[in-house]
Amino acid sequence: MVTIIVALAIAMAFLFEHWLDRRQIRYVAAHRDQVPAAFVGRISLADHQKAADYTMAKTRFGMKRDVAGAVLDVVLLVAGGFALLQSGIASVFGTGALGSLALAGALALIFAAISIPFDYVATCSIEQRFGFNRSTKALFFADLLKSILLTVVFMVPLVLAVDYAARQLGEAWWIAVWGIVVVFNVLALLIVPTLVMPLFNKFEPLADEGLKARIETLAQRCGFRARGVFKMDGSKRSGHGNAFFTGIGPAKRIVLFDTLLETLAPGEIEAVLAHEIGHFRLRHILKRILASLVVSLVLLAILGWLSRQDWFYAGFGLDPAVARDMPLAGLLLFVLLLPLATKWFKIIPSHVSRVHEFEADAYAARHSDANDLASALVKLQRDNAATLTPDPIYSAVNHSHPTVAQRIARLAIAQ
Repeated sequence: MVTIIVALAIAMAFLFEHWLDRRQIRYVAAHRDQVPAAFVGRISLADHQKAADYTMAKTRFGMKRDVAGAVLDVVLLVAGGFALLQSGIASVFGTGALGSLALAGALALIFAAISIPFDYVATCSIEQRFGFNRSTKALFFADLLKSILLTVVFMVPLVLAVDYAARQLGEAWWIAVWGIVVVFNVLALLIVPTLVMPLFNKFEPLADEGLKARIETLAQRCGFRARGVFKMDGSKRSGHGNAFFTGIGPAKRIVLFDTLLETLAPGEIEAVLAHEIGHFRLRHILKRILASLVVSLVLLAILGWLSRQDWFYAGFGLDPAVARDMPLAGLLLFVLLLPLATKWFKIIPSHVSRVHEFEADAYAARHSDANDLASALVKLQRDNAATLTPDPIYSAVNHSHPTVAQRIARLAIAQ
């Protein structure tokens, strides 16, 4: 019965995503041949059509990835693949900590075997076709190797810590696991900007003294403290442009892609950074972190209850006694099932994120020039080949940002 329910959940989730993707493709194609009135004279028809073609290509490719994901879910959860994997791991490595580590590693390898070919095609085919890819095959695989090594370095102690807590702390183990997750995320916010990101990109202090002074004045005006303003060589891999700040406390820094510096005027860069600072000053990031911690606590509480139910294991072909000897198996099974439920609720975080974007835009309008922000948004939309005409329902479910037309309309009101 459990596997029938899961099979239906996989099918429904897949069909829902497929329906959304088809809507997006049809809507974008239907509006491909005419630039929206609000952007006539600011975005050419050729750029508009490129964005439409790029969006449709990415969406069709995403549909193929979804098929692979659905097949993998069926194999692992319906056809007994996870139970077979857990049983095989337990027979070779035992049900102790080594077995738990091996099970987590085996699952990671399986998902990597599916995702890496898709990532390669996305980078070296789709991004290449539309003129965004500046990476090489050597760089792609060097990045992949670094990512694998970093995953091992970070995940091994995390898995062992979670496994130890689950074995030693009785029915309250899930509370300790939540604490471990909290500590891990805080450490990541401190470590990633200063130790991990420099392994992939070069960060150097902004050389343009005039722009640097302008940004520092903005940060002072907004009460935002950072350890510096850095230029990142994003052009090494992609033609897309971006700006962001990362880290917390002493690790906080402002980062500008070199591609962004080439595209935007100083006033536009200031406005974009005012928007990013707005997220910080309005506590959007803190709110999202706290929300994710609350959600993770609730989910772990549910898992804590499920881990005591024999049917939870037996329904997927696992021996409950063996699974309890290897408590990480229950957690990994829960992680595999989770997307089937959360997929139906992603419209909520998408909506909250869009509200935050409007609020950050309004903050930027108060601390910089709203016209500069509107101009920057148009340039970024054009240079990143983001469609001006997404399907409204698809956008409501999937997009974390409002459309550029909506943002510019709000900025006009804010002036």
